[in-house]
Amino acid sequence: MRPPLPRWQHYLLLLTGWLALLLAVLGILLPGLPSTPFILLAASCFVRASPRWHAWLLAHRWFGPPLRDWETHRSLPRKIKYSAWGLMLVSAGISLWLLQGREWLQGILLVGMATGAWVISRIPDRD
Repeated sequence: MRPPLPRWQHYLLLLTGWLALLLAVLGILLPGLPSTPFILLAASCFVRASPRWHAWLLAHRWFGPPLRDWETHRSLPRKIKYSAWGLMLVSAGISLWLLQGREWLQGILLVGMATGAWVISRIPDRD
């Protein structure tokens, strides 16, 4: 069993978990913003700070399935990885077109998309 966290760490982890969960909800609504990494971040914060909130997240109708899948396998299905890359390409294409004439924003977008693609490629996959 882990020793109890100092009060400030407990509240910092709870705050970070809830902010990550908010970003996950925004990721469901906004194209180009992934939700799964934020769900995983929220879960990792809650597992340390509040087993009750972690259990709630595991049982949640929307957030629970990808989280349980991750905790069981520690990998992503290959289909999900291909979907993520494809959606990132479509989002990047549309965003680059909308940001015509703003090369510095296009550069930031490309760096962000390349970073996201690299992170996804580093996650183990399964059939």
